[in-house]
Amino acid sequence: MSTTWPARAGHAPAPGVSPERARALAAQQRFPPRPVPDSWPGTERSRTDAARLLSRPPYTLNSASSEQQHKHGIVMVLDWLEDQPGQTWQQRWQASGIEGAGAAWRPVIKHWLHERGLKAAWRMPVVGRALATVISAELLRPSVIWLAAGAGRQGVLVRSMARSRDPDGFERLRKLGAQAKGVRPGAVSMTLCRSALVLAAKGGTLADITVGDVLELLETQATVLRRTMLGTEVFYRLLHQLGAFASDAPHSLREVRSLGQRTPEELIDRYALTCLPIRDLLVDYLRERQPSLDYSSLKSLSYHLGKCFWQNIEHHHPDADSLRLAPDVIGQWKQRIRTRDKTVTGPEGRPMSTKVEKLNHRDTLTQVRAFYLDIAQWALEEPGRWGPWVAPSPVRADEVEHRKAQRRRKARMDARTRERLPVLPVLVRCVDRQRRNAAAILEAARRASPGEAFAAAGQELIRAVVPHATAGRIWAEDPHTRKRRDLGLEDERAFWTWAAVEVLRTTGIRIEELLELSHHSLVQYRLPTTAELVPLLQIVPSKTDTERLLLVSPELADVLSAIICRTRDSTGAIPLVRSWDRRECAWQTPAPLLFQRRVRGEDRAFTDESVRTMLHQALIATGLTDTSGEPLHYTPHDFRRLFITDAVLSGLPPHIAQVIAGHQDINVTLGYKAVYPEEAIQAHKAFLARRRTLRPSEEYRVPTNDEWQEFLGHFERRKVSIGACGRAFGTPCIHEHACVRCPMLWPDPAQRDRLLEIRDNLLARIAEAQREGWPGEVEGLQVSLTGAEGKLAQLDQHPTKQNVIDLGIPTITTLHPQQPENET
Repeated sequence: MSTTWPARAGHAPAPGVSPERARALAAQQRFPPRPVPDSWPGTERSRTDAARLLSRPPYTLNSASSEQQHKHGIVMVLDWLEDQPGQTWQQRWQASGIEGAGAAWRPVIKHWLHERGLKAAWRMPVVGRALATVISAELLRPSVIWLAAGAGRQGVLVRSMARSRDPDGFERLRKLGAQAKGVRPGAVSMTLCRSALVLAAKGGTLADITVGDVLELLETQATVLRRTMLGTEVFYRLLHQLGAFASDAPHSLREVRSLGQRTPEELIDRYALTCLPIRDLLVDYLRERQPSLDYSSLKSLSYHLGKCFWQNIEHHHPDADSLRLAPDVIGQWKQRIRTRDKTVTGPEGRPMSTKVEKLNHRDTLTQVRAFYLDIAQWALEEPGRWGPWVAPSPVRADEVEHRKAQRRRKARMDARTRERLPVLPVLVRCVDRQRRNAAAILEAARRASPGEAFAAAGQELIRAVVPHATAGRIWAEDPHTRKRRDLGLEDERAFWTWAAVEVLRTTGIRIEELLELSHHSLVQYRLPTTAELVPLLQIVPSKTDTERLLLVSPELADVLSAIICRTRDSTGAIPLVRSWDRRECAWQTPAPLLFQRRVRGEDRAFTDESVRTMLHQALIATGLTDTSGEPLHYTPHDFRRLFITDAVLSGLPPHIAQVIAGHQDINVTLGYKAVYPEEAIQAHKAFLARRRTLRPSEEYRVPTNDEWQEFLGHFERRKVSIGACGRAFGTPCIHEHACVRCPMLWPDPAQRDRLLEIRDNLLARIAEAQREGWPGEVEGLQVSLTGAEGKLAQLDQHPTKQNVIDLGIPTITTLHPQQPENET
């Protein structure tokens, strides 16, 4: 049967509302604007009092000739308003019909003037300036819509407000905009204009502006003007720095417009379900599961049940009102969620639509089956609440079997890894070259004067002359295409792309862990025996809720040092920024994040979308393609798989790779690794089992202090004259301390002169042996000479300039009573 359910207001969003629009509307509900009263003392003034007020400073002009015309304009405006019906100036303004005219308000007053024989052309400009004065004197308050449409002369209104309403506030706001780094002068001017519009519509001074007033004006401008509004973040931030908002107001407009965590009702109502009993059942189910789930899992569950399941059922079967679904309805639903439409190129080169399998459709089947089984189980405990909804599950147990899907997924990921691992050095060289070229071009442009040609990194450019450019930004033009380029932006993108690639490939961390790296993540560990400082990178708990420490290699230290040097401000400290946790939909506490950049004068943390975009652009520049000829695509998680695969194939034991990757199960680590034979794993496990049965159990006890000191002393005894020995603990020297011949010797760059002396001595001894006729001596010395030359070549591959890296690790100091907490 067909059932029509009554509408429930306030839950489902309007159809066709974009996410940005939904966030703006939600923010307006959280921060309502100030209401405009029907009457106030200013609008109740008599004609005599109003004329007397407007004839005195600060409403008068300094120029005598301009003041004379200004007085005529004020008289004409007051006469026109007085000719309208109403008891107050505000009532007369609303009754005049000028609000409905919007930006075309001038003909309204012009027609009134012509009716009275006042047809001189000079009168309308004078009337416009006089109207701004009347508004600044709070005789009337135009609507936000009229002001947002550009109906008022905004430049005149700003000057009038700054002169008469709040001169100190506007001067402070202007200075804040001039001192802000990276903020265009146009954005500061727009901030002053918008502030004047808020005062004109709401009254008061800049200190009276609320967050709701700002949101109302911005939303009205975006609706009336029908275009993306620029400078909105600067407008909010400068007013916040001015102290206009309450102390607990969000620090940025992005924080205001973020929805935060939604309730189960809001999560389900995103899909506008028409069957209210089913809607209420899904809400109750989410509320029951909420204590045991994090927000990301709760949001995913609402998506599978609300959108993929019931909204899909309602769309194709509007009369569905029970969980007991017909077999044909279930079969059609499974077919729909199993496939999706994809546009491909046909044999004749024409696009055609085809059905392909969805890779994650089993996730929906699993959640739906769990939903039915949970209700059946809960009905035993609370039959009155859950009993009426008990129904057979439409998903069988064999349909959620993941073994075959997991094998297919493993095969796809292995193929993806095998395709990307060999070309990783190409990507690394490309991003490093782009970084160096962008830095060289920017440096050359800084030395050139505007309009002067310069050459760098094999490119010939002309520094552009941009009269209204933001201070600190450098533009250049291609002399052939005349295309203008922002060199500072290119340098920033190239640097952060290089930094992201280097950190991801050398650590194998997740993208969320990369974005949470801060200056506090760099810690030091001092070896108890040698007092040597070892730099470590602390990875905060993320997916598995466990933290871990990674050893910082010289290559990684070089990258981290460059990042820290770039993010430091003029005081030498890394700015504190707030990051948005996309999974938990919450703003994090301010932290000195390493991956941050300055956007329109504001320090912002990188997002995972921005990192993916940079990787995509870098791969386009490499020209790499996959097996089908399409541009090769890397995701941040690909570097994690490549890191684990390369580490295991290079000899790192899988259980050590598990600890480095932060996996709780070693099978997950082995699943990340590609091209590793299963037979080797099984044979190795069997070998370990046999060895444990043969060895006495005493070997698996906790080591004593003497044994532990013996183990630590092994690393001290590895040091030799020309480096350090890398042999394993408890193993003898296989070359009888002939270190130059040993492949386990790690040469010290500081002992390069000693190696050169050894090589020269070997050459002299070989010459002597050849001269004296000692062929056996020549053969032995030749082996030592080959080893010495190999060690020198090994040193050449690792430049000495990378050995000493200043990471700028912060230190904890005792705060003085007068010292702020964010200072060190």
